[in-house]
Amino acid sequence: MAMLSNLGNYKNFGLLVIRLGLGAMFIYHGLPKLEGGPEMWKGLGGAAANVGITFWPVLWGFLSALVEAGGGVLLILGLGFRPVCVLLLINLIVAASFLFHKGDGWAGAAHPIEDAIMFAGLLFVGPGKYSVDKR
Repeated sequence: MAMLSNLGNYKNFGLLVIRLGLGAMFIYHGLPKLEGGPEMWKGLGGAAANVGITFWPVLWGFLSALVEAGGGVLLILGLGFRPVCVLLLINLIVAASFLFHKGDGWAGAAHPIEDAIMFAGLLFVGPGKYSVDKR
């Protein structure tokens, strides 16, 4: 389609749109978890047991919430982009593992798997020129 053929000239803008959208959604979902306190963090950190991490669930839950909310902010800014993508990818793998072990199957784990695939791809692409990292 000739009408859409020039959109390839706006790859950096497309990356900005992806960063803004994903970042906003991760802040939206992560902030309540971060504000939830030790009881919420313990529940979140308990999910790490599905990947063999059974100690300090409150700490792991806090770090998970921090990565989700703080990672959303850093995604929007494009700051520390690749390390944030790695941390969010790990977070999403644990979330998908938890949902599988809970019995939700592929349908229940689809959302974290989709986001994990997105972050795995963004690791290679980078944040684009409209970012603090400017790569």
